[in-house]
Amino acid sequence: MSSTPEDVRAWRPGPRDTPVAALARAVAAHPHKVLFDFGGAKTSYAEFDALSNCMAHALAALGVRAGATVVSLLDNHLDAVLLWFALNKIGAVSVPLNTALKGEFLRHQVADSEAEIVVAEAAYIARLAALAPRLGRVRQVLVRGRLDDGHTDLPADLRFDPLDAHRGDDATPLQALPDPAALNALIYTSGTTGPSKGCMISGNQMCHVARLLLRAAPFGPDDVLWTPLPLYHMNAIATGVVSTLLVGATISIAPRFSVSGFWPAVEASGATVVSILGALGTLLAQAPDNDAMKRCFGQVHTVKGNPFAPEIKQTWRRRFGARRIGSNAYGLTEALITSVPADVAVPEGSSGRCAPEFDVRIFDADDNELPPGTAGEVVCRPLHPDIMFKGYWRRPEDTQKVMNNLWFHTGDIGRFDAEGFFYFVDRKKDYLRRRGENISSFEMESAILLHPEIEQVAVHAVFSTVGEDDLKVTARRVDGATVTEETLCRWLAERVPYYAVPRYIEFREELPSNPQGRVLKYQLRDEGVTPATWDIEKSGFKPTR
Repeated sequence: MSSTPEDVRAWRPGPRDTPVAALARAVAAHPHKVLFDFGGAKTSYAEFDALSNCMAHALAALGVRAGATVVSLLDNHLDAVLLWFALNKIGAVSVPLNTALKGEFLRHQVADSEAEIVVAEAAYIARLAALAPRLGRVRQVLVRGRLDDGHTDLPADLRFDPLDAHRGDDATPLQALPDPAALNALIYTSGTTGPSKGCMISGNQMCHVARLLLRAAPFGPDDVLWTPLPLYHMNAIATGVVSTLLVGATISIAPRFSVSGFWPAVEASGATVVSILGALGTLLAQAPDNDAMKRCFGQVHTVKGNPFAPEIKQTWRRRFGARRIGSNAYGLTEALITSVPADVAVPEGSSGRCAPEFDVRIFDADDNELPPGTAGEVVCRPLHPDIMFKGYWRRPEDTQKVMNNLWFHTGDIGRFDAEGFFYFVDRKKDYLRRRGENISSFEMESAILLHPEIEQVAVHAVFSTVGEDDLKVTARRVDGATVTEETLCRWLAERVPYYAVPRYIEFREELPSNPQGRVLKYQLRDEGVTPATWDIEKSGFKPTR
């Protein structure tokens, strides 16, 4: 099932665009309107434009040139967005990394990006320093915040300067707007059969994703969009910041998500649109009433974020007065490929129809198209330029693998019904999703096998009542090992991102394997939580970020 020729002929794509060009138009139209609200600290469109110009000139003075990559390890605040725009204004490429990364997870992505400059919070400098000199081309680190007295042993081969010294004071506009086809960012995705890969995202793709989500969950210049999603994710960047720019609205960005703090934050910001993840929507729907929630009844008209179970949607309508819940779209960082206008009725469980900018099909294992109602791998190809990722950074072989027969193979299983509505079925790739993060089983298993008392390991998903996967480690210890489930969990908590710390651990004498020695993860998933499984929730151990 795909777009019909009539659909394609009738559709007129939007202009090729970039976030920088969208900002320039917005500044000309309403310079003094508030663009960003970070906890009450507000910045207008014109102020943000001037500040990003200053930083762009300062970065250029440091030697950052068009096409260069710059890594950031930044929390949710104005500087994270300023750096992104400043880099794009000089044609450079932003590489925002997950701030929970540490150890080999962090080293790989920094080195792989080929960045010479890293911009990081002072709180994360120790992680970078511990990895020197294995950070590839990195020569300079710009530190946001004050380094405390504990950072006296910084490696001599890296230069550490305060970010405040490189904010610049020249607000002169840059001479040219970026090419819409040029790289805007590298967004790393969790690998399933190898290390994480950087998706090469153009400026035009950023704007395409924003427009497609605005089609599914529209808002306008009088709205305030509130989100706690991290600014190193495509979600917050494209569907949050860029969507706001395109319609001339205001975006309020929280440092993190809090169930108890959600309604007070919505009330303080005046938010009318909320962008969260489906699991967060479930937690809020199940939370007790509070005074701020009651005062805000009906204030939020749209809640963006998939998935929302039907009963959770009803709860949002009944308890909170929201009218539009979910965004009826499906895609990956590589491509957002299904959507539907907000006024079109969508069957429960569907992610809309094929976006008219894409040809989307369902293939069998031999790349033969399957009929409606039959599940298979979701594949697609763009019908317009620069609306899909440009490949995996420095990995032409990996890019070629997913472009078999000139179709992008998503690695996901889905189906279309007879009316052309799409339904996501399952993930073909062996990865997990937990707390809004994709987790590479390959990287997790590599990390666990560094423990001297672990001989074999399988990292896999088990069912979670919250709505996303819970992570389980099933492992075999070496003969004579004394490591316990809790000591292994505590050991891992020091070496992997907080969201990748497993909930469940089980030691076995043997792991189920095929004749080639590959662990049968589907069997482990089916067995789930067994009587012999250790549960972190019952142990009292709570990992910190």
